Amino acid sequence: VKITESLPFVELGVGKDRILLMRHQDPDHTVESPYDQTARGCPPYCVQPMHLAPGVETIGELELIEHLRRAASGEPVLVIDSRTPVWTARGMIPGAVEIPYDRLDPATADAAAVAELLQLEFGAARVDGLWNFETAKTLVFYCNGAWCGQSPTNIRALLNYGYPAHKLKWYRGGMQAWEQLGLTPVKPNGRGPESHAGHQ
Repeated sequence: VKITESLPFVELGVGKDRILLMRHQDPDHTVESPYDQTARGCPPYCVQPMHLAPGVETIGELELIEHLRRAASGEPVLVIDSRTPVWTARGMIPGAVEIPYDRLDPATADAAAVAELLQLEFGAARVDGLWNFETAKTLVFYCNGAWCGQSPTNIRALLNYGYPAHKLKWYRGGMQAWEQLGLTPVKPNGRGPESHAGHQ
């Protein structure tokens, strides 16, 4: 089972950190909980719009995979899992980093901690008390799926801080779509693939 007709898998990382990003090879595999559930209470699990804000691109799996490749090759791209640890413990997209939405949400985040994230993780610079995003990374956010508000919260917060919309991407399908396509998940912090990642 290939990702596309010409793309059987993608290698991310090197050595012991090498992950084969691919689709599940077991033809009897089905989506497991919690991503098999279709009825979720709204609020908080309300369907998100396709376009969050002007200039913020909504992307699909192939575009996300390309951003993962770019990040792995050292380009200024960061793929961010916006979910809280209770969700990320179930599995993440390989190559993503954990930055829960509450670390950027103005309602819960400490201003100094946000400034540290902007500078140390995202590559923004502070000049005379103002943020300069000229050398800031392209950030690609995802969470649980079209019913999840965690990555939209991160994106809206960053727009409010002045982060350029064209440097923000959103994988709206999130983990639900990732799992439905049988794509490789990993444990938090890249601690090895889930059970199907090694199948060829």
